[in-house]
Amino acid sequence: MLGKIKKKKIVEEHKIHDTDTGSADVQIGILTEEIAKLAEHLKKHPKDNHSRRGLLGMVSKRKKLLEWLSADNESRYKKVIKALGLKK
Repeated sequence: MLGKIKKKKIVEEHKIHDTDTGSADVQIGILTEEIAKLAEHLKKHPKDNHSRRGLLGMVSKRKKLLEWLSADNESRYKKVIKALGLKK
């Protein structure tokens, strides 16, 4: 789970307009940070299968959001991919 300050920073980086807190761009940014944090946890605790299942769910949700964003607005999709350093 990300802290309030970290999450607020991610929202500020990826928001589309001033009051944006839940657009696909923001959700993808937050999920990416949570995935990275959980991946580090799983390196230290490789037998933690409950957390591994949560990680797979997050990866799946991020993939669905990226696919939707790609179909809806290609320029925003490319911007998010470049900003987060994701492979696509």
